[in-house]
Amino acid sequence: MNSDRKQRLLTLTPERLADALLELAARDDAADDLVERMIATPWENIERFRKRLAGIKRSRRFIRWGESAAFARELLALLQDVQAGVSDPRTGAELVAAFYECDKGALGNCDDSSGHVGDVFRHDARELFVHYASRCDEKEWLGDLVYKVSRTDDYGVRDALVKCAIDYLPEPVIRTMVKRFQKMADGESDEYHKRHWLGLAESLARQLKDAPLFERTRRASWGSLSTAACVDIARVYLESGDGQTALAWLEKIPVTENFMAEDRDSLLLEVHGRLGNPARQADVAWRIFRRHRSLASLTRLLDVIGSDQRDAVVAGEVAAILGEDRFSPGDAAFLVEVERPDDAENYLLRHADALNGDDYSGLLPLAEAMEQSGRHLCASLLYRALLDSILRRAQTKTYPHGARYLRKLDKLAGTITDWRTFESHDFYKENLRLNHGRKSSFWSRYGE
Repeated sequence: MNSDRKQRLLTLTPERLADALLELAARDDAADDLVERMIATPWENIERFRKRLAGIKRSRRFIRWGESAAFARELLALLQDVQAGVSDPRTGAELVAAFYECDKGALGNCDDSSGHVGDVFRHDARELFVHYASRCDEKEWLGDLVYKVSRTDDYGVRDALVKCAIDYLPEPVIRTMVKRFQKMADGESDEYHKRHWLGLAESLARQLKDAPLFERTRRASWGSLSTAACVDIARVYLESGDGQTALAWLEKIPVTENFMAEDRDSLLLEVHGRLGNPARQADVAWRIFRRHRSLASLTRLLDVIGSDQRDAVVAGEVAAILGEDRFSPGDAAFLVEVERPDDAENYLLRHADALNGDDYSGLLPLAEAMEQSGRHLCASLLYRALLDSILRRAQTKTYPHGARYLRKLDKLAGTITDWRTFESHDFYKENLRLNHGRKSSFWSRYGE
């Protein structure tokens, strides 16, 4: 569609296109900015950038949350001025660095709860800096520039340039930066600031795939190493090609440790695969699968033990699930995912008393699956749990969903002839009116 429109626009005369652009520019500030950028010389675009950047630094106007997206577009237009006006890599890198140094004026006077403004620094400005820096031959000068910019980072966006240093700096310059950050950390009495500098050194060590340096830096930062530290260090050793040391670090974490268990086991699975330990890899894959049964974790397990084991694994796990006294929405979802709707229905009916509508994200897909497969009694119990939760919490913004569930229950009731031991729809609805009859907002929604 766009290519067709472009071809048709190309048939128009330059004068007609110019008139249309001017008309748009008169109506819209962004269009006016685009026109100015298109007709300006490179030098004029650079001057526009510097003038507007100075205005942001001086500004004391507070940017409200609702204005933040428009302000982010204004900042993005600044970077586009640089891109349109600068071809010299050193000049471009300098100007983008200057953009980072306006973070106080941009973020210090802005409600950036949505993250729009911060993202311009973390993504768009970073990409433009790498564009120039990767083509700049003065690498030591670049290292000095990034170090200078990074010495102050009150708003947590300038470290974006350090986190991608490997994209534009050679190893010797990066190692010099590591030493500089370590020296800054050594001179800090404040623990928070010390860890900030060491965190930058850690990032550079990981980019270099220098696991021993990463380990030393993490020890210097935190002293005694936590589960998270062991996982991080193991990951860097694995990335650097040292699977054996990565395994040693992961084995420092007890198997019974629940914190970061998924990260630990994912790494263990990869480590044992690289080291050629199929039996131990299978043990880990089983542990991951049984921690959270799902189609994804089943596929992961079968990748290790063989896809020919699928039927046996599913049969064994279905039997285990049906034999458990504790209800798990995840296990119910697994039964649906592996296309065992009869087992899913029996499991849900057996644990009907444990259905908690507060778990909206878990129960709603189950209700829809049971409804679609024609298991209307089971679907009704799930929709009841969701509706009960909504009415108990009495948040009017959720009443439209509740009204929809009740109308669905009305419809399903006409297809159910055997309520087994569960109360009928008429009795359930009568109790709803007794217990929640005064929630007029809900009943008015239901009646619409």
